[in-house]
This record gives sequence, C-alpha cells and structure tokens, in this order.
Amino acid sequence: MTPILAAAALLAATEVAPGCDLEKPSEAPGCQRAVIDRTVKMNQMQVLGTHNSYKRAIAPAEMALLKAAAPKSAYGLDYAHPPLADQLNAGARALELDVLYDPEGGRYADPMLPRVVRQSGQATDPYDAQPMRRPGLKVLHVQDIDYRSNCALFVDCLKEIRAWSKAHPDHLPILITMNLKDDDVKAPGTVHALKFDARAMDSIDAEIRSVFAEGELITPDMVRGRQASLRAAVRAHGWPILGRARGKVFFAMDEDEPKLSVYAAGHPGLRGRVLFPNADEASPNSAYITLNEPIAQADRIRADVTAGLFVRTRADADTVEARSNDTARRAAAFASGAQVVSTDYMHPDTRFSAYSVAMPGGVLDRLDPAFSAGQGTALGAP
Repeated sequence: MTPILAAAALLAATEVAPGCDLEKPSEAPGCQRAVIDRTVKMNQMQVLGTHNSYKRAIAPAEMALLKAAAPKSAYGLDYAHPPLADQLNAGARALELDVLYDPEGGRYADPMLPRVVRQSGQATDPYDAQPMRRPGLKVLHVQDIDYRSNCALFVDCLKEIRAWSKAHPDHLPILITMNLKDDDVKAPGTVHALKFDARAMDSIDAEIRSVFAEGELITPDMVRGRQASLRAAVRAHGWPILGRARGKVFFAMDEDEPKLSVYAAGHPGLRGRVLFPNADEASPNSAYITLNEPIAQADRIRADVTAGLFVRTRADADTVEARSNDTARRAAAFASGAQVVSTDYMHPDTRFSAYSVAMPGGVLDRLDPAFSAGQGTALGAP
C-alpha cells in the first residue's frame, strides 16, 4: 500500500470528524481525544496563526510623519497585535517573532523616527528603551521605524509563551516562525544591523534552550529519527502524533539562502539544531515551508501538504484585505490545506472594515481539510 493510500485508510479507521476541535474534543463519536492523540499527526491539524505577533502600533505622531514621507510603507504597517498570551488565549497556535542580533545590547535603543518627531517640536508616545539596552536578540519589525514591541527581548517573548504553555498543558503544538532581520534601513540617522553569522545563529538556539527544556520542544532531531534527512523522514513516517506533540512548541526559520546554509553549517541533517528551515521541496532539510500566496500557490501548497510538509500561508497581508473586506484570500488559505493560516486580524480593525479571520465551523482548530477530504499526507503508521 502506498503512503497516500495508507493515510486514507488511517482516516477511515480513526473516524475523526472534520469539524472536531482537536485541542478540546467534545468526546462525541468522531471527536474523542483518545483516538485523536493516537492517530492524528501534528501535520494533519489546521490552526490559526498571527503575523508579526509581537507588533505594537506605531505612535500617532510617528505614523503621521511616516505617511508624509513614505505613504505606501505607512499603509502596510498600520496594524498591531495584543500581547502574545492574549493571542494564545484567543486560539492562535502559531506566532511569528522577528529578531535582530544585538549581543552587546543598546544597538536599537535610540530609534530614529521618534527623534525626528521630537526635533520637529512634537511629542510622541512614551517608549521604554531599557530592554533594548540589555544584551541579546531583540524582537521588532523595522529598526528605527516600526520598533515598538509587546516583548522587546526574544527571551521575554519566549518566557511569556512558555508560561502560557505550562498553564495549558494539553494545547496543540505551537509553531513559532522567525525572520532574522539584518537589512539596513536606507535613511539618514538609522542604525546598522548586524548580520546573522554563525555566532548569531548559535545564539538563537542558545536563547531558545535557555527558556524551553528539551522535552518541551519539537526539534529536527525528533522528527528525523533514524532517517538520513528531514525530507526522508516526513515522507517515510511523518511528524509526531498529537499524543506526543501536545504541550510543546516548535520553531521555523522563515528565511532563504544563504541564511539557511549558515544555520545548517556544521550540523549535517540539522543535528542538534532547534529551528526547522524554510527549505524547498528538493532540499534534504525539507520539512517546513512558507508559501504565503494561497491563491497563486494553491497547487503547490496542496502538493506539499500531501507530501508530508508543514506549510504556513497567509489569509491577508499589508492591511489590503482588511481595508476592502476582501475574503477571497482568506477562503483560499483555509481551503489550501496549509496547516497554519496566518493573519493580522483575529479581531477586526473597525477603522477599516469588519474583516477578521476565524476557523470555519466555529472551532479554534480542526482536522486539516486536505486530509479530511481523503487526499491525505504521506504519514505511514503512527
């Protein structure tokens, strides 16, 4: 029997209903936790996520200046999120944290945009730069411009997620995607960003492991098992079953080459590493992939889900859908089979429209529609 047919047979055997909430099953027929935890793998779930989950709003005076100087950029940056724990409480099971390397501390403590506002004689919202003066990875969107964060220190973000996780030990596995920011802002008075070299890559793993114990993480080593590569593993035996994955977190590096090569150097098969790279289908490190265009990339998303990859896509971007209340991309994202549908609007921004994103069927999570439609993933036996 081929892996695809085995997956379809597994679905028939489990009888997990497509509308079942996998995290908090009702225990009615077709929605029993004992069955779910024994037979449903973590890449068979579909969950909501948030994009740039740490981001706070740009202060009004600073936004006014940005709109005057760069209206297109201001248009796309005009969104914000509540604290991470609030998003998790609302049902998000994927978060995104952008990090900048700052081993000595203080590099990003004096952002340019509020300085320019003050120099013009205006006041701006208070900003506590003290966390930025401490050594370690910093969490923010665009240095000097879009710098306000609900948790400026990476380890503080992780501590908030871990505290929530420990208080909710039965949660579905939480994906944390990461962008590694090291591009400079091309404007006078902005700070030079440090590159993510080998030492910086090691610091990412070190800071994660300083907060999360090994048993609280899903790592490439755990998924790869005895296979030669992640690619071979997800096609042979797949991801862990939910019974092993509940209460854990896993991390993905949402970057392209050459950063992926820097991270993998000296770690064949990503042995000992924490992050799953955003690797294309031909890579031996292929297990996770970001495909953010659910309409244009619908066929690729479905093929990758079928092949066992874990896929994140986006229901909206750059405030476009919220401003027009356009739901076509949202519908395509859910239908695509991507395991994570990411949004900036778990709650509507009423300045724009009533647009928001929630899981179809009134549940917080569900069996992935690609699997429940009988098209399955190459899972093998649990």
